[in-house]
Amino acid sequence: MSASRHPALSATDPELASFVAAEETLQAETLRLIPSENYVSAAVLEASGTVLQNKYSEGYPGRRYYEGQQNIDRVEALAVERAKGLFGVDHANVQPYSGSPANLAVYLAFAKPGDTVMGMALPMGGHLTHGWGVSATGSWFRGVQYGVQPGTGLIDYDAVRDQALAERPKIIFCGGTALPRTIDFAAFASIAEEAGSVLVADVAHIAGLIAGGAHPSPAGHVDVISTTTHKTLRGPRGAMLMCREEHAKAIDKAVFPGLQGGPHNQTTAGIAVALHEAAQPAFVSYAHAVVANAKALAQALLERGFDLVSGGTDNHLILIDLTGKDVPGKVAAKALDRAGIVVNYNTVPFDTRKPFDPSGIRIGTPSLTSRGLGVDHMPRVADWIARAVDAAAKGDEQALSVIRAEVADIMAAFPAPGLPLS
Repeated sequence: MSASRHPALSATDPELASFVAAEETLQAETLRLIPSENYVSAAVLEASGTVLQNKYSEGYPGRRYYEGQQNIDRVEALAVERAKGLFGVDHANVQPYSGSPANLAVYLAFAKPGDTVMGMALPMGGHLTHGWGVSATGSWFRGVQYGVQPGTGLIDYDAVRDQALAERPKIIFCGGTALPRTIDFAAFASIAEEAGSVLVADVAHIAGLIAGGAHPSPAGHVDVISTTTHKTLRGPRGAMLMCREEHAKAIDKAVFPGLQGGPHNQTTAGIAVALHEAAQPAFVSYAHAVVANAKALAQALLERGFDLVSGGTDNHLILIDLTGKDVPGKVAAKALDRAGIVVNYNTVPFDTRKPFDPSGIRIGTPSLTSRGLGVDHMPRVADWIARAVDAAAKGDEQALSVIRAEVADIMAAFPAPGLPLS
């Protein structure tokens, strides 16, 4: 298989080619429920592997430090225009290497070391780069965090406002990595305006849902939008920063030369393709199907006795508290992996366990939706999860093997985009 799909790689480095082939098989045969993962199209894969890899392009279109940029400028300008059109923003920068450097550029543009910044606490569903202590952003800046309410798992916007007015942060981040509910960007905008803060929406997880109209957009409410280009957007592993025109120069200067050298042009090309795909009617259907699947899966899990943070989901993501199942999240995640169901263990709000051995698991529906599974399949997915968690509690490896075979059988009927296996 590897020789037919990657002939040059197989001839040059058969060992590495075997690893790639094994990963292709693994992705094809397993049920991928990690909410930050997805399948890119064959077109995105092709664009990401072109001779654009060979070019150095420090600077921006029309303002490069290297010659021979005639075609590169057109590729980047195309990606920028598509981002602006899709998300309805004044300005877009498609050069950040990934989400974390994109967020670092925001700090460089608007804050100085020691300034106060505010974001959701990591254990409550936030991201490391929103001022959390173990991140450089928590070391270089004074990070203060808001959380969610006990019991409901929802953000208390009045409490966020009170905290913002008391702390007067230079930057406020809204968004995170484990938030199953809709973010009220208008409420955050009101808070930031009153506190005199720059408001940044980190929509890395939900960018595709926003593009497809399945989640409200932060455009028009926030100063800056930060996002990765994979996850629900189904692009390559890159990032974008989008902002109001008044912030364009500060953002561009922070990305280059502030943090980066030359952009990864092959990734820019992949981003352009993904943005084009996201502008099609089929992507709108996809985004809404992701949410419909997540809601159906959440309901099926509730019916099987699972405790879901906030009681369910409004988007692509479900956070499960396994405390009542007497199975730690890490044990459950590893058992599910052996059953062919790929998830990640995750802290839950007010978790009493350590982050590397938490109480919960985090799952999502972007990947299975990309393969064509629908709401009718979600009860079966929930049943697999329930059986696997029960098997983990009992140490029943045979039961996990049975589930893995069942999963592989269903996956064979729903081929993954970009993975035509012989």
